Amino acid sequence: MLEGLNRALDHIEERLDGDLDPAELARIATTSEYHFRRLFSALAGMPLSEYVRRRRLTVAGGEVLAGERTLLEIAVRHGYGSGEAFARAFRAVHGIGPGEARRTGAALTAQPRMSFRLVVEGNSSMRYRTVARDAFRIVGDRARVPLVHEGENPAIAAQIRGLGRETLDRLAGLSAGAPAGLVSAVVHLSDDREEGAELDHWYGVTAAPDADPGGFDALDLPAGTWAVFESEGPYPQALQHLWRDVFTEWFPSNPYESRPGPEILSVRPAEDWSTAAAELWIPVEHTRARA
Repeated sequence: MLEGLNRALDHIEERLDGDLDPAELARIATTSEYHFRRLFSALAGMPLSEYVRRRRLTVAGGEVLAGERTLLEIAVRHGYGSGEAFARAFRAVHGIGPGEARRTGAALTAQPRMSFRLVVEGNSSMRYRTVARDAFRIVGDRARVPLVHEGENPAIAAQIRGLGRETLDRLAGLSAGAPAGLVSAVVHLSDDREEGAELDHWYGVTAAPDADPGGFDALDLPAGTWAVFESEGPYPQALQHLWRDVFTEWFPSNPYESRPGPEILSVRPAEDWSTAAAELWIPVEHTRARA
């Protein structure tokens, strides 16, 4: 998997001054476009589109300072339809306009070329299993919240507090199937996994596909395979680290890729919420399924 990702990075470098098709990059990486975007964002810490933009503007910055082409020629060469659009993008990355940078020879910001490698520490193992599930639905409350990498997510905490004990008990009574009980389900709205990126957070239960939602929202999910990861440790840090490790360590070294669908979290906290045991359900497919 990492070899394929690095071949895709080579392809990006070869075509920084031309068109780049994410579907073609995914084919080079021998994976689906959906999984390629998700995995790239997790490994790189930024969406694919942002990395390409920063690399292009890094190369464009060198051309601006070299002075061999006009600013408009550089803008068009790197995919900008006007000098104004190029200047805005240039300033967003470098903190200075291209004209001023050329006049003053200012220091610019560079986005280094990336390559991916897997660091194996060997001091821990990741417990997981795969589960084939028939179609089901998530029934519960949905809220648009920002992504938080470390510590409590205040928007999610407020969402759950706002439901009240009576509503939570009514939701728990609709639970049918695994994972049992009240769960969180995260639906990423894009491949952007940067801090603050918006996502839909569901808090509710898994239920039969024809279950009456009883006035709650419902998210229908098709039959498919899920990778289920187990975690136990400080709350919420251990869960957030598990999420990170699944995409940066497990996927690159296992014959699975993510498929569209929510990531479901079942949490069993200690009485004081200082620690928690949890299961994280990720929708996956075996790479043989795409062969």
